Amino acid sequence: MSTVDEKKIPTPHIEAGAGEIAETILLPGDPLRAKFIAEKFLADPKCFNEKRGMLGFTGEYRGKRISVMGTGMGCPSMGIYSYELINFYGCRNLIRVGTAGAMREDVHVRDLVFAMGSCTDSAYLTQFRLPGQFAPTADYTLLRTAVDAAEKRGANYHVGNVYCSDVFYGAAKPEIGVQWKDMGVLAVEMESAALYANAAYGGARALALMTISDSLVTGEATTAEEREKTFVEMMEVALETAAAVTD
Repeated sequence: MSTVDEKKIPTPHIEAGAGEIAETILLPGDPLRAKFIAEKFLADPKCFNEKRGMLGFTGEYRGKRISVMGTGMGCPSMGIYSYELINFYGCRNLIRVGTAGAMREDVHVRDLVFAMGSCTDSAYLTQFRLPGQFAPTADYTLLRTAVDAAEKRGANYHVGNVYCSDVFYGAAKPEIGVQWKDMGVLAVEMESAALYANAAYGGARALALMTISDSLVTGEATTAEEREKTFVEMMEVALETAAAVTD
């Protein structure tokens, strides 16, 4: 059951009232991708958030109530939004629909990547004060459902570890990429570890699903507009997953 904490909403970062956000929500980093998904795929979408430009909408997909909202870039931003969505608005299924950079030769631009696990250099996890290193992982039900949806579409996809980094522009980036690649890591992105940790702590389910937007191996890259509007396969897989797990 949803547990909305009406005493704590609206929050400092989300202006939605009680009941305006669905239990299942898609989370692109780019708020304009959230707007694109809402307008292209959701029936009767209603905007529930414009605060800080982080657009959020709720509508219906295949008769199921689904929300979508931008989260910004990096673990701190994802950490804020996912925490408020889980703990104050009662979201139970959170699906990141983002982009990632390929770190291996067999992972190509526009391939889908499902983050089964999230390796990270972020200090975000230290707040939990665990007597060891926490391994952020996807919810199995969401992961299995999403992979099945990708299989049905005949999509090119990969399942495995990703590297969640706090750094986009880094002096040691090439060297770091080789080290993670040697451990079998598929791609690099910036939000999955915070999402998985917050979901685990809040008793919710989470999955990070990304489209490869560029390759650290070949140098191939897509444009900002392509990342906003053309990664439709990822969006459709995420929406099929959302509908399948929503009561």
